[in-house]
Amino acid sequence: MATKFADFLTQNNIDPRRVLSASQKLERLRPEDRRVRLERRTARKSEDSDEKKEAGPKPRSGRPVTPRLLSAASTEGKSVSGPAKTRLLRAINHVLEQKKQDTVDLRTLF
Repeated sequence: MATKFADFLTQNNIDPRRVLSASQKLERLRPEDRRVRLERRTARKSEDSDEKKEAGPKPRSGRPVTPRLLSAASTEGKSVSGPAKTRLLRAINHVLEQKKQDTVDLRTLF
């Protein structure tokens, strides 16, 4: 029994390996992400609550889609956590943009 996610991949001719590589590219931590994390950590450790800065842009997760997650979402039909679904969605939308197709929302995939 195929899942909604697996059906979407086959209908749009998307190779799962391409989703994995796109996710690795998108979720990789960059220097600006590390800087944001450091600023948050130092603000949390500081004693002065007045000096708390406004939250900047949200950094990437640093956790790409794994083959295990991809198989759980497509063939096995196991439950997938919310952040994992979001990472899958970002990778799928990136692949669709490269193919010059419209992006999808989360309800379309799951």
